[in-house]
Amino acid sequence: MKESLPPLPAQPAGVAWPTAGWPEGDLPAGADKARFHALMDHAFAAEAPADLGETHAVVVIKGGRLVHEQYWTGFEPDVTCPSWSKGKSITQALVGILAGDGKIDIHAPADVPEWQVAGDPRGKITLDLLLRMSSGLAFREDYVPEHPSDVIEMLWGKGEKDTAHFAASFPLEHEPGSHWSYASGTTNIVSRTAARAADAFGPDFEAFMRERLFDPIGMTSAAPKFDEAGTFIGSSFCFCTPRDFARFGYLYLRDGMWDGRRILPEGWADYARTPTWQQAGVEEGPYGAHWWLGLAGPGSFSANGYDGQYTVVVPELDMVVVRHGKTPLDVKANPKTWIADVVDCFRTA
Repeated sequence: MKESLPPLPAQPAGVAWPTAGWPEGDLPAGADKARFHALMDHAFAAEAPADLGETHAVVVIKGGRLVHEQYWTGFEPDVTCPSWSKGKSITQALVGILAGDGKIDIHAPADVPEWQVAGDPRGKITLDLLLRMSSGLAFREDYVPEHPSDVIEMLWGKGEKDTAHFAASFPLEHEPGSHWSYASGTTNIVSRTAARAADAFGPDFEAFMRERLFDPIGMTSAAPKFDEAGTFIGSSFCFCTPRDFARFGYLYLRDGMWDGRRILPEGWADYARTPTWQQAGVEEGPYGAHWWLGLAGPGSFSANGYDGQYTVVVPELDMVVVRHGKTPLDVKANPKTWIADVVDCFRTA
């Protein structure tokens, strides 16, 4: 499938890398500016529109330059926004770094202590299957408080002190690789596995995150959260400014390179955006490896989070779009359409 992936654009000549600050520019002359500004006016109306809910921040990067930035009342560039499930894509990057170091083989059985008993069928689950949400574990992903929900129990109930152990304790519901099911517990298993692999660098996984990912690309605002067992809660909790979330998306847009340095191993961004098999009837998707696919047209890929948090990478247009806000569940799909419309304004440029 790699052959069908659109190429990831290189850094434009004469444009500085945004490690310390984003180079700024104007909307391209050929963009549909009237439509673009109408979309922004709608999203940032004084009274939040019912179809989107609150839009707190939007950052648009085109050709390496910040061409639009806007904040709702009470928000500003230095505000740190919740990642929610955008943290899953950050976790994917950490695994990639370790894979590039030779510390992890994503196609080998995952290093999960709970699955190491002889004969445990979960012992054949690989990191690749986990990253592709295809482990087969019986984990219910539901955010409606009155519904049975393993993710709510993991984050705020009996699993909150040791999220990875809680998630890894679920039995198989399907043969590994035979069923796609989005599950936040999966990511916390991956996060703990990454920390175990990084232990050779020292026990402080946050220091590893900063030294190898956040600091080199200028994500100085990144604030990852850890449970009492010391696991990065990669499923849900890494606060950042919108500009820093844009830096993270930009790293993938540039194929894991940053200012002459390879941060992610060669091919890791392609791995993230290579489609995962999903069984018939799945309403969510398409999905790659801890990244969603196609939100802003063919070839786009995105880190998506609860309540309407998005970092969308559009190789075709050399773009990154970040949107943060608070969108009601009953209209949760609408920000995706809105972002796709925003991106479409640049297709005339």
